[in-house]
Amino acid sequence: MATSSSLSLGEWFTAFEREAFRLETLDDYGQSGGVDAYHAFLAGEEQPESYKKAAWLTTVGTAVKAGKRVYRVHILSRPLTDYLRFELSWGYRRNMTVGEEFFILDITDQPNPIPQAPDFWMFDDRVTGVMSYDESGKYLGSEFLSEDRAAEFRAYRETALAHAVPFSDWWARHGE
Repeated sequence: MATSSSLSLGEWFTAFEREAFRLETLDDYGQSGGVDAYHAFLAGEEQPESYKKAAWLTTVGTAVKAGKRVYRVHILSRPLTDYLRFELSWGYRRNMTVGEEFFILDITDQPNPIPQAPDFWMFDDRVTGVMSYDESGKYLGSEFLSEDRAAEFRAYRETALAHAVPFSDWWARHGE
């Protein structure tokens, strides 16, 4: 498949010009980034300093200060998995401090409006990197799609946003 990018996923986080959008569809990313913090969360320990000062915070903070938008929708259902409890209570709340925006599409009491949508990042409405994970939530890599597929992924984003609520509102009702 032709790719729309010669840049890696990591490089796109500094190269994008306007916005970076993520659709998260899994209940467990426990073997990808922040593994030590996840184990600390499960053990009832404090957040590790390395987690509080993760490079992602600098990346997002720099983008937001430059007037760019970084935002995501997570499709989930209750009760939350241990990983989602960690991600939402530690990760999302931490990342919001530097300007990342979060929305929740809770399918506990409604059908998933985009059940076929994969995990992906979309940059500037045109560059799409589809994320791959194994059964344990370990990140395996991303595949950049040709730009002729961008409309399909913009539609996934718009549908997800139309059915989602801001994380803060959802957390006030369902958070732990």
